[in-house]
Amino acid sequence: MPKLTEGARSAEAFRERRRARVKTILTILAALVLAPLTAVAGMAVPGNGYYLSGTLIVLYAIVPFFVSFEGRRPTAREIAVVAVLTALAVAARAAFIWVPHFKPMAAVIMIAGLAAGPQTGFLVGSVAALASNFIFGQGPWTPWQMLAFGVAGLVAGLLADARVFPRANLSWPRRIALATVGFVLIVGLVGPILDTSTFFYLSTAPTPELAAVVYLAGLPVNAIHGAATALTLLVVANPLLDQLARVRVKYGLLDRSRSNCP
Repeated sequence: MPKLTEGARSAEAFRERRRARVKTILTILAALVLAPLTAVAGMAVPGNGYYLSGTLIVLYAIVPFFVSFEGRRPTAREIAVVAVLTALAVAARAAFIWVPHFKPMAAVIMIAGLAAGPQTGFLVGSVAALASNFIFGQGPWTPWQMLAFGVAGLVAGLLADARVFPRANLSWPRRIALATVGFVLIVGLVGPILDTSTFFYLSTAPTPELAAVVYLAGLPVNAIHGAATALTLLVVANPLLDQLARVRVKYGLLDRSRSNCP
C-alpha cells in the first residue's frame, strides 16, 4: 500500500475534521429543533410532563459533546487517560459517601478540563456523574447531574484555553484563585442546576414561592459542596496537573481535545 505524502495526510486530516464538525453541527441543529417540540409536547402530558420534557432537553444539550468527541476519532491512549480521569472522579465522590454533601468529584473534573480542554472536561464530568450514580442511585435527576458536572469541566477547560490558568505548575496565588473559582462555580452554577432538578422533581405545579424555597434550601448544601471543591483543588490540583502534563508530553495525548467544543 503506497505511503501518503505529508500533504495528503494533512488533507485527509482536514477532511476528517470537517466531517466531524458537520456531524456535530447537524446534531446541535437537531437538538435545537427537538427542544421546542419536546417542550410543547411536555405541556400536553398530565402531571409532571414538564419535568420529562426538561430532562429530555438536558439530554439534547449533552449529546453534541459526545458526538463531537467520537467524531474526531480519539486514540486508544487518549481514551484510556479519559477513562482514568473519569474513574478518579467517581472514586473521589465514592470515598466521601459517608460525609453529607462533601463531594470532591467536581474538583477532579475541573482538573481534567484544565489539562485536556473543555470538550474532554465536559465528557469526564458527564460520564463521572452517570457512573457514580450506579453507587448513589440512578433516577430522573441523572441527566441533570451529567449536565451540571459536565459544565464544571467545560468552564475549567475554557478558562485554561483563555490562559486564565496554566495547564500545569500553578503558583500559590493561582491555586488560591482556582480554588475560589471552584467554590463560586459550584455555588453559582453547578449547584443551581442540580437544584433545578430537585425543583421539577418535587413540584406538580411550579410556582415562584416553591422555587425560592428549593433554591434557598440548596444554598447551604452547595456551600459545603463548593468548600469541598475548593479544598480539593488547593491540595491536589498541582500534583495531578503535573502528572497529566508529563503524560501529554510523553505520549502526545490530550492536545487535540483543546478548544474542540461543539
